[in-house]
Amino acid sequence: MAFALTVSGVTFLVAVIWGSPLVELMRRLKLGAQIRIDGPQTHMTKMGTPSMGGVLIVGWVVLVTVVINIVQLVKALEIAESVVIPLGVMVAFSILGGIDDYLGFHPRPHGEKGIRARVKIWFQLGISLVAGLLLYFVVNDSHGFVAIPTVPFLVDIGILIIPAAVIIITGSANAINITDGLDGLAGIIAATAFAAYGVIALLQDQQFLVTLCFTTVGASFAFLWFNAKPAQMFMGDVGSQALGGMLGVVALMTNQWLILPIIAAVPIATMLSSTLQVLYFKASGGKRLFKMAPLHHHFELLGWSETQIVQRWWLIAVMAAMIGIALALI
Repeated sequence: MAFALTVSGVTFLVAVIWGSPLVELMRRLKLGAQIRIDGPQTHMTKMGTPSMGGVLIVGWVVLVTVVINIVQLVKALEIAESVVIPLGVMVAFSILGGIDDYLGFHPRPHGEKGIRARVKIWFQLGISLVAGLLLYFVVNDSHGFVAIPTVPFLVDIGILIIPAAVIIITGSANAINITDGLDGLAGIIAATAFAAYGVIALLQDQQFLVTLCFTTVGASFAFLWFNAKPAQMFMGDVGSQALGGMLGVVALMTNQWLILPIIAAVPIATMLSSTLQVLYFKASGGKRLFKMAPLHHHFELLGWSETQIVQRWWLIAVMAAMIGIALALI
């Protein structure tokens, strides 16, 4: 833990130094956010804010993780799966999210932005399927198992872990992505979830996962330095999908993926609010369940300030993380 926390602190310090140059570079490249005209009107002031800041997180997590593991990778492949799978998923989702972000800067004639949803979901499922196959067939460390709270042993679900992995990784990527809608929200929620799984990995003596989780926390904090209200840059899909996808892999590698909906309660609730809004809208012939989805916009329209929502959502996330760790101990 001492090593992991040190790496986290170092990652924060080196990453935060590069935040301002990144903001300036994105401004020069005109990688500015396009704000929904049907969204909360208070968000219109954010138009043009650099919106691919997630590269700050992904870049430094990958760089720091590779550097601290390069000796072991050269000497042996015994930890290769622990390095390649979560980082590979992070990079793959980051590339997909980056393409989506970039296309969003150039809307198509009918107003569509980014990759079409039905196309993007197939790419997400493909990445998740590859990760699930690697976890089951390559990693020989009980990754076909699941921990169930109150049950004192791991339950072997065999090959069913593969479809479970596809659902978990894809769902987690989209949950964090949809949560990315307010200044500071997705970053602090993701960092809290990774800290929780870092503690769980510590209890299991999975040193690599401990270090990886807290490296991600450090990089996320560096991003939050520039994403705190008023944000100088937004995370974008390049960061949110990457964080969500890797969080799903970490949950699977600890075998504690059943408690992911608790530890990631805020992103899960946010994703469900959007899903329910669409289903209710279609079933009711145009009526809305919430004033606006996702959930944080609903509360904005109720009169809550952006800062109030972020702080309260973070309090819920911390409590959810504590409950999740407690369940992992049972």
